Amino acid sequence: MIKDAMFWEKHGDRIRCSLCPHNCNIGEGQYGLCSVRTNIEGNLKTINYGEITAIALDPIEKKPLYHFCPGSKILSVGSFGCNFFCGFCQNYSIAHYRAESRYFSPEELIETCRQIDDNIGIAFTYNEPSIWYEYVCDTAKKLKEVCPQYKVVLVTNGYIQEKPLTKILPYIDAMNIDLKSFRQDYYNKICGGDIKYVLETIEKCYDKCHIEITTLLVNGLNDTVEEVERIAVFLSSLDKNIPLHLTRYFPNYKIHRPPTDIDVMQKARGVASKYLNYVYLGNV
Repeated sequence: MIKDAMFWEKHGDRIRCSLCPHNCNIGEGQYGLCSVRTNIEGNLKTINYGEITAIALDPIEKKPLYHFCPGSKILSVGSFGCNFFCGFCQNYSIAHYRAESRYFSPEELIETCRQIDDNIGIAFTYNEPSIWYEYVCDTAKKLKEVCPQYKVVLVTNGYIQEKPLTKILPYIDAMNIDLKSFRQDYYNKICGGDIKYVLETIEKCYDKCHIEITTLLVNGLNDTVEEVERIAVFLSSLDKNIPLHLTRYFPNYKIHRPPTDIDVMQKARGVASKYLNYVYLGNV
């Protein structure tokens, strides 16, 4: 569904989107890097409002969130599009292509959430939820108005500007934020972003809602103990109790390196555990 977008301003005959740090300057009929925000007759529109490509009842630990309502299940939904272009993307079929979708109004999704037994809420996941901003914000706000006991979860790359983040945070109970590396060159070449904005998101959120961090350790690219140590030191400077998930890479999409060595994963966990109280290995 095409919907009016938020966070933009006109620049001559173009539109500058200010939802994420890319600040795309979009001409008539063109799209931003996320592939879902477009200039239509001088107004910014989003084309994925309410368009759901994936829906499932998942264990909360799959997000992964290990310290938030453990043992529970949450209705997980995703759309299409992303504002990164990670070469190892596990969900590239919906992140980088227009996948088949079905429209759910916020009210319909909330009613679906309420009808499922043993469900604690809604997780916006699979693709990047921040570029689904208008729908996520509308749904989260209405869910909290109707059923405040239900939880709202974001699984996100953290690449969002301060103003939209501040607006949506009061409706968010938990986030898993990807910290893909601690190097700017990695973010530039592998993800297409700027690490400083992700670090700022973590800093702004850690004491506002429950957060856990995930770092995918990609064989030969970001799996040195030195880099993992830098990540752990940064997180511990905020709160030593922030859980860190070190996830094992497997070949996918455009990157075909061998899977990350198990010994490397274990050494990384050992180093991170010197600084953080909770460090977990995933995909091992």
